[in-house]
Amino acid sequence: MNPLRIGVAGVGHLGKLHVKMLADMPGVQLAGVFDTDETKAKSVAAEYGTRAWSTLDALMERVDAITVATTTTAHFAVASEALQRGVHVFLEKPITETVAEANEICRLARERNVIVQVGHIERFNPAILALEGFPLQPLFVESHRLAQFKPRGTDVAVVLDLMIHDIDLILTFVKSPVRQIDANGVAVVSDTIDIANARIQFESGCVANVTASRISQRAMRKMRLFQPNAYISLDFAEGMAEVFRLVGEDAPDVRGAMVLGEMGLGKNRKKIVYEQPEPREVNALRHELGLFVSAVANGTAPVVTADDARRALEVATSIMQKISQQQLPV
Repeated sequence: MNPLRIGVAGVGHLGKLHVKMLADMPGVQLAGVFDTDETKAKSVAAEYGTRAWSTLDALMERVDAITVATTTTAHFAVASEALQRGVHVFLEKPITETVAEANEICRLARERNVIVQVGHIERFNPAILALEGFPLQPLFVESHRLAQFKPRGTDVAVVLDLMIHDIDLILTFVKSPVRQIDANGVAVVSDTIDIANARIQFESGCVANVTASRISQRAMRKMRLFQPNAYISLDFAEGMAEVFRLVGEDAPDVRGAMVLGEMGLGKNRKKIVYEQPEPREVNALRHELGLFVSAVANGTAPVVTADDARRALEVATSIMQKISQQQLPV
């Protein structure tokens, strides 16, 4: 089988990592890179033994697939051009800047029968992968994604830059329509929202309280899930999951778990069991790019579809609209 020819559009911080991962990936031929900063493109190309093309058109003529790591504002233009050419697309999150653009990406992908995978990388965090096979039925979710300020990423609000990671995960866990959203946020050091909090209520009764900031003194990437008889703590920075469960006195399988104590009386007496699932040693970016290559090579559905990403963007957009409505005119 011929190797898959892949190009990279946008070789800033994240795009350069794409190039690094693809340069030695089995079954892949790195066909070149493009960036509006020609000097940067040539430098990255020289470092990884590929070619910097002077135009995006020239790159697209020579690829089967392309990864898009440009600024969010350029996602739609690059991805839609690729899809119209029948080129498969790995598109960094958020899928696009607007829901209308995301709808068009979904339409083009279906019409052209082309694969689109979106880079919601936290789906492949070792903390999440460690929970594979564990039943998730959260009734309450609390997440905090806090980062120190960096100029990179401020072309969009923190809701699209950071919070959308947790929105995507929560939608994956809850699997219920959103009933109501309340949100607040402010711009502090940029022209867009820098800190935001949202309360998302689902038809199932689940409630998610989500906070994101890019102006915090200390970084934090944590989520807590509360569900019947279980509490799950996720630390994305450490790649670690912790599970606290209540199990009956006659529970058949608590091997490998630590019993912390008991609670309740009589027939309602239960054991408190603590488990730390073994994390998978995986580079999340390499893993998701490898899954994209596999989907294209085998003609299978991607793990994070354009429709998945569109739904996350819809919720993020609703949050930003709620924040806009809360802000009083000066």
